[in-house]
Amino acid sequence: MADEPHLPVLYQDIITVLDPSPAGRYIDGTLGAGGHAYGILQASSPTGKLLGLDLDPVAIGIAAERLIIFGERAIIRQRSYTEMAQVTEEIGWDGVDGILLDLGVSSMQLDSPSRGFSFLNDGPLDMRFSPLSRFSAADLVNTWSEADLRDLIFRYGEDRNARRIARLIIENRPFQTTGQLAALLKQKLGSVEKIHPATRIFQAIRIEVNQELKSVERVLPTALKLLKPGGHLAVISFHSLEDRIVKEFFKTESTDCLCPPRQPICTCGHKASIKLVNKKPITSSEEEIRNNNRARSAKLRIVEKLWQP
Repeated sequence: MADEPHLPVLYQDIITVLDPSPAGRYIDGTLGAGGHAYGILQASSPTGKLLGLDLDPVAIGIAAERLIIFGERAIIRQRSYTEMAQVTEEIGWDGVDGILLDLGVSSMQLDSPSRGFSFLNDGPLDMRFSPLSRFSAADLVNTWSEADLRDLIFRYGEDRNARRIARLIIENRPFQTTGQLAALLKQKLGSVEKIHPATRIFQAIRIEVNQELKSVERVLPTALKLLKPGGHLAVISFHSLEDRIVKEFFKTESTDCLCPPRQPICTCGHKASIKLVNKKPITSSEEEIRNNNRARSAKLRIVEKLWQP
């Protein structure tokens, strides 16, 4: 794995929990450079198969080259993970034994100035996972109203200065590059906190441009339907907004009755479809964080599909 463009986060934990078998079929819904996929295919030799999905054509190219040694066992598509049900139908799969979702932006996207994800290097204000998407970060920053920008920064950036930041953007736009926006925020907001003042704003813009949280909400029920009984769904999140969605969904679907606690008789009829493999999220070791700084905020939640009567 030494030639990977980035280190796959919580790699060994993923391989352990998915426990790939030669008869298994697996989905990596966020293929990236193929690090996790490589491990799953290697562990499921000689006949296990994996479907890898990603919107990023650069990631698709890197992963395809990386996984070419597995031949037809690696099926790669440039599609969103929200489309996994359609893609599995297209390739003739009627269910899978394990699904991995490694949410958020990848290291190689952050490290590429031309993609416009990072405020550390100047580049076009883009932030799109897929170049086929019409709506970019520049479109958002330069056209949205002050009220909409304020609400976005407060909701997705969880920034207390949302009102002030929205006004600054309105008063100083248009912006064409990440450097222009980051420099303004640095100049006007300073470094009161440990993190760069652009951190939360860039996060909020990226989430909206790529509809990240809405995609997570859409994919979780789809993934559960695709899982065979006994199969595992593993989700790695990197900030509280993603993790909250995953946590609440897993809590609901692992509970038999959703009626109010004081109601004496269940009328909802809800039955648990999964069980929690880990009640608390798995986090990276100190050694992994030293080797890969991105791993410091990673949280892994895992569920197992229950056998249905």
